Amino acid sequence: MSEHLKRAFSPATLGNGQGKGLELRNRIIKAATFEGKTPDGVPGDALHQFHREICDGGVGMTTIGYCTTEADGRISDQMMYMGEYARPQLSNMIADLKTTGAKVSGQMTHCGNFSQNTQLQRLKRVQGPTPQPNLAGVIAGKYWSDGMSHRDIDYLVDTYYNAALFMKEVGFDAAEIHFSHGYGLSQFISPKTNTRKDEYGGSLENRMRLPLRVLDAVRKAVGDDFPILGKMGLTDGVKGGLNEDEAVRVAELLDQGGIDALITSGGTSSFNVMHMFRGDSVAPGMIETMPNAFFKGVFSLIGKRMWPSLPYEELYFLDGCKRVRDVVKNAQMIYIGGCHEMNSLETVMKEGIDFVQLGRAMIRNPNYVNDAMAQQERFHSGCTHCNRCVPTISMPGGVHCHLREQEKALLMQRSAKV
Repeated sequence: MSEHLKRAFSPATLGNGQGKGLELRNRIIKAATFEGKTPDGVPGDALHQFHREICDGGVGMTTIGYCTTEADGRISDQMMYMGEYARPQLSNMIADLKTTGAKVSGQMTHCGNFSQNTQLQRLKRVQGPTPQPNLAGVIAGKYWSDGMSHRDIDYLVDTYYNAALFMKEVGFDAAEIHFSHGYGLSQFISPKTNTRKDEYGGSLENRMRLPLRVLDAVRKAVGDDFPILGKMGLTDGVKGGLNEDEAVRVAELLDQGGIDALITSGGTSSFNVMHMFRGDSVAPGMIETMPNAFFKGVFSLIGKRMWPSLPYEELYFLDGCKRVRDVVKNAQMIYIGGCHEMNSLETVMKEGIDFVQLGRAMIRNPNYVNDAMAQQERFHSGCTHCNRCVPTISMPGGVHCHLREQEKALLMQRSAKV
């Protein structure tokens, strides 16, 4: 095994040096991907077993996706939020996951104005920076979102503070704040969705005012010794959205704000999800999950234009990640975006990036780390970038890889014949 691959699979400390940091058994982190395994918003056995398999597979840290800061921050009522109702389940699950030697992070998220949730508890309509169409809500009959007042913004910051306190209490080792992909904080950062005329809109510094307030609130809640990661966008991948030059400045501001590590992603769920994934279009699977024949028909006509296939190549966000690496002074760097094969992992380590997050590759093979360490340069992830796993978050049972399910079914057939 080369020295760079050895670095990837060796222990490392997560943290910007301001606190004591978090020791991970290797530099591989399971990326936050909404699992679709919290029926009625309750974290149960399915979510537990999904992450247990990944932790047993040798990962340094797993990330529980979409830990919403309040009930109305969910895209759907099938998502979990950080509240007392979930305390026993989360505490027990996290304690068990950590017996494997892995650490556990939770992704702090709020949907903003991008929601299909028909079970709002506090609001009449979801809210974003300014009144605008609710692009996710069309299929649920929720067509519009309201703009946030200053009081609403203050309330949102408080939800992050309270959620962070809760997450630390139930045993999370780290928190990942989602600043990207078109969700609540991203909507304030992006000039496409933030057209406010007050101190929260206009210049990039103004558009970053809320995200930086959130970062400060989370830090006050968890203290200096609890790592805070930030998933940021390198570009929205859409005309009028965040571009890479602005994203570099976003990274500088988050670094100055005391973030421990930056994850450099891109694209948005609202405008250009394929910029995030690359590979085969998600359209066929998305159409399959549509709630009725009318929407299935409509999206059968427009789906491929909404979600066009984009050529997949390994390390498609590496150049942007390196630009951010070159300007931050304290934050560590976490690479995400097509690092599925061993030569790609070696390249990222050569570039001095601190950690790597993997999503689809670990859905395909939860034993990725153990297999990679055993097979070394001969290891292949098996992920074909077909993206059929993406829409399964809305299907019964939640996210899964159809190739892996086929392999499991074949093994069962062979066992039955024996």
